[in-house]
Amino acid sequence: MTDSTADRLQPSAPHPLGAHWDGRGTHFAVFSEHAERIELCLFDAGGRHETRLPMPDCTDSVWHGYLPGARPGTLYGYRAYGPFDPANGHRFNPNKLLLDPYARQLSGEIRWHDALYGYRLGAPKADLAFDRRNSADYMPKAMVVDDHFDWGKDHAPRVPWSDTVIYEMHVKGYSKRNQTFAPHDRGTFGALGHPRSIDYLKRLGVTAVELLPIHAYARDRNLLENGLTNYWGYNTLGFFAPDNAYLSDGTLGQLKWAVQQLHAAGIEVILDVVYNHTCEGSELGPTLSFRGLDNVSYYRLLQEDPRHYVNDTGTGNTVNTVHPRVIQLVLDSLRYWATEFRVDGFRFDLGVSLGRELNGFDPGSGFFDALMQDPLLSTLKLISEPWDIGPGGYQIGNHPPGFAEWNGKFRDDVRRYWKGDAGMRGALAARLQASAEMFDHHRRKPWASVNFVTAHDGFTLQDLVSYESKHNDANGEDGRDGSDHNESRNWGVEGPSDDAQITALRERTKRNLLMTLLLSQGTPMLLAGDEFGQTQQGNNNVYCQDNETAWLDWSLPGAPRGAALRDFTARLIEIRRRHPVFQGLNFQHGRVEVAPGLSDIIWFDERGTDLSQEDWDNPNARLLGVRRAVRRKDGKLEVAILLFNSDDAPHEFKLPEPALEYRVLSDTDGAAKPDPAPAHEQYAVAAFSAVALIAEVDAAVLASLAEQRKPEASNEQPPEAVAAVDSEP
Repeated sequence: MTDSTADRLQPSAPHPLGAHWDGRGTHFAVFSEHAERIELCLFDAGGRHETRLPMPDCTDSVWHGYLPGARPGTLYGYRAYGPFDPANGHRFNPNKLLLDPYARQLSGEIRWHDALYGYRLGAPKADLAFDRRNSADYMPKAMVVDDHFDWGKDHAPRVPWSDTVIYEMHVKGYSKRNQTFAPHDRGTFGALGHPRSIDYLKRLGVTAVELLPIHAYARDRNLLENGLTNYWGYNTLGFFAPDNAYLSDGTLGQLKWAVQQLHAAGIEVILDVVYNHTCEGSELGPTLSFRGLDNVSYYRLLQEDPRHYVNDTGTGNTVNTVHPRVIQLVLDSLRYWATEFRVDGFRFDLGVSLGRELNGFDPGSGFFDALMQDPLLSTLKLISEPWDIGPGGYQIGNHPPGFAEWNGKFRDDVRRYWKGDAGMRGALAARLQASAEMFDHHRRKPWASVNFVTAHDGFTLQDLVSYESKHNDANGEDGRDGSDHNESRNWGVEGPSDDAQITALRERTKRNLLMTLLLSQGTPMLLAGDEFGQTQQGNNNVYCQDNETAWLDWSLPGAPRGAALRDFTARLIEIRRRHPVFQGLNFQHGRVEVAPGLSDIIWFDERGTDLSQEDWDNPNARLLGVRRAVRRKDGKLEVAILLFNSDDAPHEFKLPEPALEYRVLSDTDGAAKPDPAPAHEQYAVAAFSAVALIAEVDAAVLASLAEQRKPEASNEQPPEAVAAVDSEP
């Protein structure tokens, strides 16, 4: 507290929540429904000397006051007085310094010590034993901030969903090993906003970066004690403050600048946000903020035993988004990021938990209703991870209209098809068309299916074709962590190989997976580094590997193999951007004629004829063709054919009627060959390969061709059974 700061808080309004400087002082407000008294704790610049000031008033469960002279840079926290009665859910302990849930920047980090716990560690029934040690020396402090930033002529790119290609990335992992950036900027927003980063993303063709959590988070005590750390950041400490590790100059302005630079290049910024749980864990976790301010309000507790927490998230606690003040907290946080940092969307980790009411998941929950009626937030890109580990936790396709959802079925089915599993033809067809059986309702669009083959959680693309089991020894959990169901194939040997045939198969399979991803209907999401062969040496759960195992290796795109894959990926993204037939503006079911004799979609195999129900049910069928057709804005028709062969032998596809002059957009075979001649009636597809063909024709030409083709029975669609939703993600 400075000499110019008042020695007591003055009465003020109960809003806004948080700490807000008005030019002459700061207004403080914090919610607690069950506290009996709250103190504002001010600290000197070193965070050591503490001054406690009682909050002078409480209105509608908001404790508030105004402190003249408190300026940006002021460090503060809270102490909350109330019952320590774990049996009834209350865990107040004024010996514990508490972070403001609305803190917009933090000073310092958690220094793990037993004093951070509200109970005496090691005591019988430990969490019932009150601990009197002061935790202030071990806690980060909240900081009053000045939000001013000159945005200049910044404009949100507002990329249409149908044009969107997402690039999932970790701020630190993206640039930490990139020698082109200054050492102090590597791994921070200073590198992400750099012209070299922007140029790379533009040349690749992605339209949005989806950033793994950047909210301030706790580095788990048990990991640090074992020489590891939390790398991904799914362990939120504060929902308004960015993690200081990502700010090379220590200012919020650097993050805003990075967003500004991405926007100038037409690239949107989507934040992966974790509102389903906090870093305080179960009843045996530390008391850092929410638990000490109002445990009963902020967390979902077992109704029959409120000493313990509902654990639908698998992390020890679940945030109580049934409570209106908690809904307000989440929406206030989202609006803050959308207005103050101008981000373009959010991906909600374990989104099902946010939509749980007392009786389970509800797409009409209070949280979803509040979010979808918000005049700002409802216009942004909203993506849910549509599962958690609670009862009925797999809710893909069941989120409110306006949401997109991570499609785990796409990941699993496409992997199974390309590793050669039997009976996958119908499943592949469903995934190619944005999983209409799950998403085509309530007038939703194909973009609602966020398709991915790989993500941060699991194998990289390179490892998916190199390992058949996880290799997570470095995580120190004896192989218990990470999924055992990877649907991967190593093509002959586990791990790296110098065998030319194995290497060729792996490279071809990567191209197959990328083509399937980028030319399917729906919104494609690419994992950063997959475009040049990033490997994690078979570790499918690098959440604790803040090192070269997880950081992108920028020597790879400089090598021939990595450069070739990067260029192939960029070419596919450009194909998708240039041709509306691959963008999926509407669901296609084969019931619409875009021109005489030409339906919007048909399915076929190597015979070039419609597939019967028996054909769809054939477990040994590994060949599939799809022809899509759309009418462009210029009036021309765009007709595309995708041919898939997951058999170990080449096959020649007869192309369906009417015969058009198709040109080859892409062939994943990769064998050296002259530029292919236009395809009219047939095309040879190599073993384990995919091909994309396209024709652009006038409607009048098709009208004349229609006379050459008699009407046939309506094209049968993939059976509903192939798209049944798994019980688990």
